[in-house]
Amino acid sequence: MHFPWQGFSRGHSPRHWFGMGGPRGGRHGRGGGWMGGGWGGMGDDGFTRGRKFGADELQLMLLAMLQEQPRHGYELIKALETRSNGFYTPSPGVVYPALTYLEELDYATVEVHGNRKRYHLAEAGRVHLDENRERVDLIFAGLAHAARKMAWMKQWGGQDGAAETPAGPQGGGWVKELDEARHALKMALFRRSEADADEQRRLADILRRATAEIEQGGPCQPPKA
Repeated sequence: MHFPWQGFSRGHSPRHWFGMGGPRGGRHGRGGGWMGGGWGGMGDDGFTRGRKFGADELQLMLLAMLQEQPRHGYELIKALETRSNGFYTPSPGVVYPALTYLEELDYATVEVHGNRKRYHLAEAGRVHLDENRERVDLIFAGLAHAARKMAWMKQWGGQDGAAETPAGPQGGGWVKELDEARHALKMALFRRSEADADEQRRLADILRRATAEIEQGGPCQPPKA
């Protein structure tokens, strides 16, 4: 049995382990996520596919961060990089046109000081965020997932800065018990990859019940960047 991570050699950069040219995924940093017009890629395999954030998803992320506090464009770029632990760093050529578009929609306002622009969330943008709150929460859950994976990869690969994101809730990682439970679930499903339709439906019922119980705790709020 061979798992994807068994072929990695210690000392390789996490960027080396991603397709599409690294965490930014393709030219000009336009990729870096795996949302790709819908969720569907949150699993470990999706993490390495290099699927891109759509323009509307980037716009929602920018609005959500402006809701936290007004920011300059470069501060928004840095916040996304920090929140994803280096997994997603959109280029200025992507972020600034998105901010201009949000301004044109009256979702954001601009405060100009010399040649610098500071962006604020407008009331229309707040309404748009509220209408898409579930999707926003899902996007940022994906960024948190990416940050955990990056921390693990840095630690496993002996990268500098690996200790900056310790394991456990305070460091944005998973506690040992949860990590072991996730692994056990993956292996249980792997061993049933040849299950017939009835068995697959039984497994689906189990997972739906577990998901419902997990969701009773409500969504977790991501830390501010």
